[in-house]
Amino acid sequence: MSIDSLLAQGVARAVSSLYGIDCAPESVQISATKKEFEGNLTVVTFPWVKAARKAPEAVGREIGDWLVDNEPAVARYNVIKGFLNIVIEPTFWNSVLSHIAADPAWGTVAVTPESPLVMVEYSSPNTNKPLHLGHLRNILLGYSLSLILEACGNRVVKTNIVNDRGIHICKSMLAWKKWGEGVTPESSGKKGDHLIGDFYVLFDKHYKAEVAELMAGGMTKEEAEAASPLMLEARDMLRRWEARDPEVRALWEMMNRWVYDGFDATYRRMGVGFDKIYYESDTYLEGKEKVLEGLENGVFYRKEDGSVWADLTPDGLDHKLLLRSDGTSVYMTQDIGTAKIRYQDYPIDRMIYVVGNEQNYHFQVLSILLDRLGFRWGKDLIHFSYGMVELPEGKMKSREGTVVDADDLMAEMVATARSVSEEMGKLEGASEAEKAEISEIVGMGALKYFLLKVDPRKNMTFNPRESIDFNGNTGPFIQYTYARIRSLLRRAEEMQLPAADFAAVIPGPRETALVQALADFPAVVAEAGRTCNPAAIANYAYDLVKLYNQFYHDCSVLNEADPAVRSMRLTLSGAVAAVVARAMGLLGIRVPERM
Repeated sequence: MSIDSLLAQGVARAVSSLYGIDCAPESVQISATKKEFEGNLTVVTFPWVKAARKAPEAVGREIGDWLVDNEPAVARYNVIKGFLNIVIEPTFWNSVLSHIAADPAWGTVAVTPESPLVMVEYSSPNTNKPLHLGHLRNILLGYSLSLILEACGNRVVKTNIVNDRGIHICKSMLAWKKWGEGVTPESSGKKGDHLIGDFYVLFDKHYKAEVAELMAGGMTKEEAEAASPLMLEARDMLRRWEARDPEVRALWEMMNRWVYDGFDATYRRMGVGFDKIYYESDTYLEGKEKVLEGLENGVFYRKEDGSVWADLTPDGLDHKLLLRSDGTSVYMTQDIGTAKIRYQDYPIDRMIYVVGNEQNYHFQVLSILLDRLGFRWGKDLIHFSYGMVELPEGKMKSREGTVVDADDLMAEMVATARSVSEEMGKLEGASEAEKAEISEIVGMGALKYFLLKVDPRKNMTFNPRESIDFNGNTGPFIQYTYARIRSLLRRAEEMQLPAADFAAVIPGPRETALVQALADFPAVVAEAGRTCNPAAIANYAYDLVKLYNQFYHDCSVLNEADPAVRSMRLTLSGAVAAVVARAMGLLGIRVPERM
């Protein structure tokens, strides 16, 4: 049991005994005491003032006296208005530390077959280009959120919807057919997703040239875009695809296979994965069927031109197109179809879509439509809306080939990690294989941590060099502290230091602060899961290693003469390392044993 839970139960008993109030422990408001006051934990007493018919200060003193008399963990207290600041009995922290150190799953909740089933959708790439920096933030947020939700006691299905159909796919296909000369990933030596992305950019180059030529002949830009032979040919290819033309479908399948092989290699290096992958080419017709079913049941309506719409004015929105007059579907219809198939596959309790904040309106509408169509979780679906990631130079553009490629960025991060590590002497004595492994762990850790430490709802600017710094709020700083602790623990084993009972040791302020931070970990994980915020875990890990480095600077460990104190500090160091590894693991980040 955490110290917060123990204190909450004590306060609940105190309130019941003193005032006859039935108080649930989970309703007791507890937080860390502010630095300017004496105490470890603070209890808010205002909720019981009215029933007690006493001033907040009097209520605080009476609860404080009761806790001192009845709760061994409470040493003393002080009251500031409606806030009861509790000082924990110093030696009690030792029992908290022993409990944490003995629990290999500290901070997490066990998953059972009865646990809620949560589906998390992330990545959602198009098959006309490789994954880029924007995808990285999406994927890392979705994967980390999945791990955090599982640590909170949920069964989690990690899912991906691949956008493998549409005019953008046909652009790459047509460019390859026209100018590819039969090139393949094997013959070019390029990953398949990169090869296809090149043809997407090539299409745009030729298309713009056509539009410019038509405009030079007197057309407006809109007229030129509509008359472009290349675009007309791409649209014809899309119609043939929808009509299941064998030649177009064979080309589509071949090029998509190249892309999937490329995506898989990128996902492997990122260290992420999925439990189930859906494809838009399989779901868009299901969406059309579901919309027509809704039309039959009066949920939607048809206009004179044959198009199908949803009236969202009762929800304070407008009218939303679901099927065009020619019967073709829009993105909303495809999402409805995907939802239908997912619900058939899994008894989902909660659905979370990890999609950028430019799609806020889309998911607001989707939630309403799914609810109207009878999906039990539709009304409560969560759009994990995150901000855009940009470079110091500004936004990226796929069509113009100015995106930061995910593969190139990961390779650059690992190379930079090696260069910086060698400059700082952190790879001395390591074999070539160890240097490569450490560089991979540190480079990828730097990239992931930099993208995850920022509140996901905020836009952010990614700076590769800044992310690799071994000082400050970075992945390498946390990883290096972990490696330092592991080195300390290995030296302790080599010295064969005897264990000693430290129950009676009075910990100093540095040790107390560390144990309290460790005790906070379960609450941090729970809050990160509740608010869908991996940044809370990232910043907790940073704060924890900062505290440890202060402790390490001020307190001797291996050279401590008192065996009991030394045992306590070694146990504390081991517990910190374990929680750091667990916290970073929830971000999908590995930590090196040596560095």
